[in-house]
Amino acid sequence: MNANLPPGLYIVATPIGNLSDLSARAASVLAAADLIAVEDSRVTARLLAHIGVKRPMVPYHDHNADRVRPGLVARMAGEAVALVSDAGTPLISDPGYKLVRDARAAGVPVTTIPGPSAAIAALTLAGLPTDRFLFLGFLPAKAAARAAAIAEAAAVRATLVLYESGPRLAATLAALAKGLGDRQAVVAREISKRFEETAAGTLAELAGRYADAPPKGEIVIVVAPPGDAAPAGADEIDAALADAMARLTPSRAAAEVAEMLGLPRRQVYERALALK
Repeated sequence: MNANLPPGLYIVATPIGNLSDLSARAASVLAAADLIAVEDSRVTARLLAHIGVKRPMVPYHDHNADRVRPGLVARMAGEAVALVSDAGTPLISDPGYKLVRDARAAGVPVTTIPGPSAAIAALTLAGLPTDRFLFLGFLPAKAAARAAAIAEAAAVRATLVLYESGPRLAATLAALAKGLGDRQAVVAREISKRFEETAAGTLAELAGRYADAPPKGEIVIVVAPPGDAAPAGADEIDAALADAMARLTPSRAAAEVAEMLGLPRRQVYERALALK
C-alpha cells in the first residue's frame, strides 16, 4: 500500500490529445497508484513517460473485464488502483461502470479525478444548444440496427452527441440525415491535437464532404435538436384526454395532458369537461 494514497479505486481522466491537458492532481494520483488498470499499456506508458514515472499496469478492457474485475476489486481493499482509458474520462463508452459498481458493492472507496472528455469538448466547439444533450456513444455498425437507434433518438428534444470512426463517418452522417432530416451538425475531430478540425453544416452536406475523403483521428458528431414541433391537433388532444380520464379525474387528466403536449392547462381542462 502506498502511504501517500489510501486504498480504493481512483477514476482518472487523461488527455484526449495534448498531453499537457493532464491535471496536476491526475498526475499525482497516477504517480502514487499501486496499480493502474488500462485499456492499452502502450498508450498509458507514453502518458506516464510524459510525467516521468513508471507504475505497474494491468489490461482492463471489453475482452477481459469480466475475468480481471474480481481480482482488481480484491486488491482495492489494500491498494490504490487507478482506472484510465486510452483518452478522456473513463466509463464513457467503456466497461468501467461495472468496476465502479462492484467496488461500491465491496465497500471500496471510489474517487474520481475529473478532466478531459471528447463529448464535452465537442459540445463547446459546436455552437449548438447545450442546455440539454443526449450522448449516444457509437451507433451500431449494421445499417438496420443503426437506423433503429437513430429513429429512437429522433424525437428527443436535445442536442445529440455521437462518437464515430473515420471509415464509418460518411455512412453514419448519411444515415443521420435520412433519419433526422436536414438538421445542422458539427464534426469535430482530433480535438486538442495539432490537426484539430471542426466542420459545420447540415447532415447531408457533411455526409457529402466526407464521402470520398474519410478523415483520420478521433471523431465526435454533434447534431442540433429538432425544430419546434407542430402544435397538437384536436384529435390528438381528445385521444390523450380519453386515455388519461380513464385513470384520473378530469382535473388531473387535464394537468397530465397539458404538460405532455405543452398546452395551457385551462384550455385542456375545458376540453376535458366537454368530453365528460
